[in-house]
Amino acid sequence: MDADLLIRNARLVATLDADRRELPGGWVAITDGLVSGVGAAADPEPAARETLDAAACLVTPGLVNTHHHLYQNLTRAYRPMTSAPLFGWLQTLYPLWRGLNEEASYASAWVGLAELALSGCTTSTDHLYLHPRDGGDLLSAEIQAARDLGVRFHPTRGSMSLSAKDGGLPPDDVVADDDEILAACEDAVARHHDPSHGAMVRIALAPCSPFSVTRELMVRSAELAERLGVRLHTHFAENAEDDAFSLERYGCRPYQYLEDVGWVTDRTWVAHCVMPNEAEIAKLGAARVGAAHCPSSNLILASGIAPVVALRRAGVHVGLGVDGSSSADSGSLWLEARQAMLLAKLRDGAGAADARLALELATVGGAGCLGRSGEIGVLAVGSVGDVAVWDLTGITFAGAIDDAVEAWLRCGPAAARDTIVAGRAIVRDGVLVSSRVPEMLRLHEAHARRLQGLL
Repeated sequence: MDADLLIRNARLVATLDADRRELPGGWVAITDGLVSGVGAAADPEPAARETLDAAACLVTPGLVNTHHHLYQNLTRAYRPMTSAPLFGWLQTLYPLWRGLNEEASYASAWVGLAELALSGCTTSTDHLYLHPRDGGDLLSAEIQAARDLGVRFHPTRGSMSLSAKDGGLPPDDVVADDDEILAACEDAVARHHDPSHGAMVRIALAPCSPFSVTRELMVRSAELAERLGVRLHTHFAENAEDDAFSLERYGCRPYQYLEDVGWVTDRTWVAHCVMPNEAEIAKLGAARVGAAHCPSSNLILASGIAPVVALRRAGVHVGLGVDGSSSADSGSLWLEARQAMLLAKLRDGAGAADARLALELATVGGAGCLGRSGEIGVLAVGSVGDVAVWDLTGITFAGAIDDAVEAWLRCGPAAARDTIVAGRAIVRDGVLVSSRVPEMLRLHEAHARRLQGLL
């Protein structure tokens, strides 16, 4: 049987498979949405209904984004927040975000996922923890946006149960009680979660953070996730404020709290993980917890530099996250990979990280966070047919002839030439395939102006 798509003649195919094979002149075949063959220049190519020439290009697995708040691109680069640390930043923005509704959720998700696709990202999660009382079904709206665009999506049914009157940060009208939240979580899994191989949509449970939900909700969410067979996500050890809050409120560091509520498990991936100490890193690794490293957000909010090298060495699945656009602003996973490489060098020495480490974070590390190792973030027979093709020609890459992977990350900025999900082009020749871009940008701007009080 002919393949549906053959990507051929690449300068290099970086498979990220178990042997980390890199294939000069390589090719990738995709059939029925899955990789049906991978080969080097000397290997016979299969016949295919469609062929994509990748001459002078690096071909990689599609990148995996493990932490985002898509709705926040409605308040991107909001000037009053240019110099605030985390807690003050949140308290200023919550009054704006309480105006989120289904249409705004759809528009922000469509635009945010499209932006990610332009950066070679084929799978993204979203930590949707804000659910205004009159906002409607925000989760279903963003899932529909992902389906309409054609990207692979791992949204989380997030939640907040502690408002300002309870010692939390958000206003009363964006929180709910624990029973209501857990019922909504179970309903979301029943309606949207697909556990099958190659699934386009999966759901995880994601109480926002220890400072915005009750201890009981953390415990019950872990129990519900185990019963339903889904994953868990939350913010964790993000900065010094986070540590201080945990010590004051719970009498322990964030790691101990996470352990006490039953979250130190291979079902969990956490966002940021900037502040764990050496003993905590070892315990997180032993439990095979995942960590979404968000370098740009951590820099903008002055949260610190996550110990990525030590976390990986301990056995933690470390992926990358662009985080919400109100803190990280640019939704480029390529940029996060570059930032991750540079920060790891700054923190642990020039030899501690290179472009291949960053590519692993952006692919197989992200797959580990989402519980899909060997299925996404890799080019191997049976894995999903999600591919990024990177053009390494032109002035930006002049002289970068020694190493295609190092050239990809060190000579940017770079965007994907082609982004392919399940064998279908989402980005072709650097442009979104969808004809809806002008329409969606108009809708997005209208909601951004409404939320920011500019109408």
